Amino acid sequence: MVSWFEREIVQELKPFEGRLETAWRIALVCALATLVFMTYGIPLVAIGCYLVLFVMKPDPAESTLMAIGITVLVSVVVPVLLLLTNLAIDVPLWRMVIIAVSSFLFLYLGAASQLGPAGSIVALVIAFIMTLLGNAPFGEVATRGILYAWLMAAVPMGLIVVCNVAFGRSVPRLLQRLVAQRLRMVAQVLEGKGSAKAVWTLLRQGNVLAESYLKYLALFHLIPRSRQLQLKAAVARSYALLLYISQYVSKETEVHLANQIHAMADAFERGSLPELPKHERAPPADLKSLAQMLTLFYTPMSDGPAAPGSGFFYPDALTNRVYQRFALKTTLAAIIAYTAYTAIDWQDIHTAMITCYVAALGSTGETVHKLTLRILGCLVGAAMGVLSILFLIPLMTSIGQLMLLVFTGILVAGWVSSGSERSAYAGVQIGLAFLLTVLQGFGPDVQMSVALDRIMGILLGNVILYLVFTRVWPVSAAQAARTRLDSIWSRLAWYSQQSHLAPPYGVNQAAQNLVDLDAVREQLLRVYFEPRSLRPPPETLSALKNMLSQAEHLTVAMAVSEASRSTVAQWQRQ
Repeated sequence: MVSWFEREIVQELKPFEGRLETAWRIALVCALATLVFMTYGIPLVAIGCYLVLFVMKPDPAESTLMAIGITVLVSVVVPVLLLLTNLAIDVPLWRMVIIAVSSFLFLYLGAASQLGPAGSIVALVIAFIMTLLGNAPFGEVATRGILYAWLMAAVPMGLIVVCNVAFGRSVPRLLQRLVAQRLRMVAQVLEGKGSAKAVWTLLRQGNVLAESYLKYLALFHLIPRSRQLQLKAAVARSYALLLYISQYVSKETEVHLANQIHAMADAFERGSLPELPKHERAPPADLKSLAQMLTLFYTPMSDGPAAPGSGFFYPDALTNRVYQRFALKTTLAAIIAYTAYTAIDWQDIHTAMITCYVAALGSTGETVHKLTLRILGCLVGAAMGVLSILFLIPLMTSIGQLMLLVFTGILVAGWVSSGSERSAYAGVQIGLAFLLTVLQGFGPDVQMSVALDRIMGILLGNVILYLVFTRVWPVSAAQAARTRLDSIWSRLAWYSQQSHLAPPYGVNQAAQNLVDLDAVREQLLRVYFEPRSLRPPPETLSALKNMLSQAEHLTVAMAVSEASRSTVAQWQRQ
């Protein structure tokens, strides 16, 4: 009998469109990074390749934009570090102060603003540079070390951009296929073939992916400006069609309108912009809005008003202590790890500190979930690395052969990391543990002790992070979910009061709320990774799920019907 765990593994490892392409691109960039690092004698090749795994996503637009952003951020920070080198190189206390202050600052910015995971990467780079100063005998060597650390981040980011531009999937085509997928779903519902579950799956994805595609197109000018505007309108209109069709309850099929929508979807999938349908006969009364939207498919929709506090910083960035405490806890864990391996003079377990930056998340449940994936991935990646050291690396005589080994190992890690958020981080960890064992110098090396030390560092970092996040200001996943739900309900209430604006609540607002609500759903699943002392009673968890479901349906109803906006206050009181 197949267990639940085995079924989940099989489900998470299933192939889907674009997964293999993403995996081999990740493997290619890591292999090329290995070549560049070893040819030019740049240290920290394993960490550089790890950044590739961390940044490179199935979405080429998101990966490219994040790579550019991280390069800019690190490039801004490095000159500041050069100024601080003379202050910190001979004074361990100042190094500790710089690590603590910079870590807190960037971790806080990552948690309380749109900076997101990039904040953790910048904090990691700064902390890692500061730890290297302890081994530098004089200022010139320290300066060279800082520049090498900059190259450690800049080289893989540059390779990501080049690879995505040269070999990446066509972003215009991906955007058109996304619109076609939505149109196809609308047509299937009209034919009586589409399911409500499938419609809600597309709705919960929101427009995040489409917006990254549009930003990419605008940045690189891949298509004319006029066509960009048409596709932007098509994205908004196609999402609006999903919102309307999710409320469609008629038992009668509408084949004529469905055929027109299928024809539009076919054209989008071929890479062309379809002609707008001409309705030769009047559509049913309950589908007039939908039919009209088809005739206005390339006409821009009003974005609607932005809710208060929807800028770079979150509305509660200064008032919510959770962000500050998260930054403090992660910084504390990193400093404990750094102090531990420095005190015992065991530098090869420096991966303990790296673990603290890359595995920490807002709630205890999320952090433990990530730690679980990290440990499982570490064991798999370490096994791959050790087997390579025993049987393959002794036979290698060139960097080209090592590149092939890296490509093969990262292909496996990339396959896992390109999956869903529930398992993707295990793939990142498989890759990191594998890289740390097989990439030890500037060519094939078989030092087993170094590989085992780095794995020990990962496990030590996991233990430190677990103890800190479960003992110091523990935040339950349910508590974090309730805070986010309250914020979304407040946002809905604000929109319900903007009747003087046109439209008071647009498609973009609905899309963003549904994405946020889906994140809350994933957060509630992390409850089961927490110690029992932090788990809420079953009735509390049930109430949160009910509150989540109500918010989802009201979000869609508000976008479709003006009358539904008056029900927000009533739902909030329930």
